[in-house]
Amino acid sequence: MINRRKLILTSFCTGLSLFSYNRILAQEAVKKTSSGKTLHNISSYRYQKWENHFKSIIDGAILSDTKSKCLHFWIGKNNFYKIYPTSVPLTPELTRTGYTKIIKKVVGPDWRPTESMRKRDPQLPEYMPPGPDNPLGTHALYLSWPNYRIHGTSDTRKIGRQSSSGCIGLYNEHIEEIFNLVKIGIPVRLI
Repeated sequence: MINRRKLILTSFCTGLSLFSYNRILAQEAVKKTSSGKTLHNISSYRYQKWENHFKSIIDGAILSDTKSKCLHFWIGKNNFYKIYPTSVPLTPELTRTGYTKIIKKVVGPDWRPTESMRKRDPQLPEYMPPGPDNPLGTHALYLSWPNYRIHGTSDTRKIGRQSSSGCIGLYNEHIEEIFNLVKIGIPVRLI
């Protein structure tokens, strides 16, 4: 019996091979690092041209598509390109769109829920140190917008879903990969 998710993922990766060798390698890497995990909404991932969003990708650029729940990452003259599944904000009211940039990179981020988060869920702690239960995961990229981040997650069930209070969440292994490649100051666009 054919596993439906595996069939969809295989068809998707095969379709991307029409675009370029680098792009299919990126998809294979995402598939390998996500083995054993459920990828939600995989059929809505689609190729994006960086030129439609950024002036340059020499130092890197990130596009987060909140509708398809995926993050596009480009870097360098050779058009290195990867697509990653993400979690996105719970509601349109929590979703900020537009251009921003990376202003800070943190390994082992701590977490302080905002006042509005604590109003929605009074059981949230005031502070959570780095660690396996921290909702920001192992790495975080802080955006120039206050309280917005691209970060890992300790709860992988959230990936592919509307589950955040505004941030973009990734599997920990994916944020670590991006974290090691991005420079402070690179442009980020949320659509």
